[in-house]
Amino acid sequence: MSKSADLAALIRDRAGAEPPRYGLILGSGLGGLADKVEGVAIPYDALPDFPHTGVSGHAPKLVIGQLGATRVAVLGGRSHYYESGKADAMRLPLEVLAELGAEALIATNAAGSLQPDMPTGSLMLLSDHINFSGLNPLIGEPTDRRFVPMTDAHDPELRDALRRAARDEEVDLHEGVYAWYSGPSFETPAEIRALKILGADAVGMSTVPEIILARFLGLRAAAISTITNMAAGMSDENISHEHTKAMAPLGAAKLERVLTRFLSRDPS
Repeated sequence: MSKSADLAALIRDRAGAEPPRYGLILGSGLGGLADKVEGVAIPYDALPDFPHTGVSGHAPKLVIGQLGATRVAVLGGRSHYYESGKADAMRLPLEVLAELGAEALIATNAAGSLQPDMPTGSLMLLSDHINFSGLNPLIGEPTDRRFVPMTDAHDPELRDALRRAARDEEVDLHEGVYAWYSGPSFETPAEIRALKILGADAVGMSTVPEIILARFLGLRAAAISTITNMAAGMSDENISHEHTKAMAPLGAAKLERVLTRFLSRDPS
């Protein structure tokens, strides 16, 4: 069997054979959602070859169970490109989600805002993304499957369902284009000005490789950013990872409400 099939078998032994409908990836400071899942938590350490995130603010565990009315598999932490220099660092966890039978991926992240009317604490539904890094998790994939079309990579039906959930929860959900910056250093004001010209509304150090991998694996995908700071040059904020972790709870509570409402239905 493949490595992902072996891991899926191990996970089924621990959490049961029922497939999760959605896989969720939780960004910095957003791990509280995993604690709301009624199910089984498996530390990444217990999953051979799973990437062990070295970033504070992440909870490295896989939680499988019920959230709302839906069975989910929640990845409480992610590995970033800047930790290993590997754009495909999250390939194995996403292959495992697909092997378990998940239909779609919902990714969350902490991001900096490029829009004055989208302040710290806001939520932004990704309408599209810009791969500003120029990296790609499918570099080295030997088959023609690597030529993945990215039109509607952010699934329109999932986005509609997330909009409805936000509206029902009376949460203001912005929409915009997310730019992936490799990190780990934050962007310069000049880079932020360039991204604004290119059409970005928020910037962060994750998610885009995961969306590409999800589409490669046949998973539908959507993503939401929690705005934790204004991007460089946009305000007088002192941008740092500690600041990101401190500000993440401002949007996390709203995001939990939106995702719980989304999962309380049977979105198509």
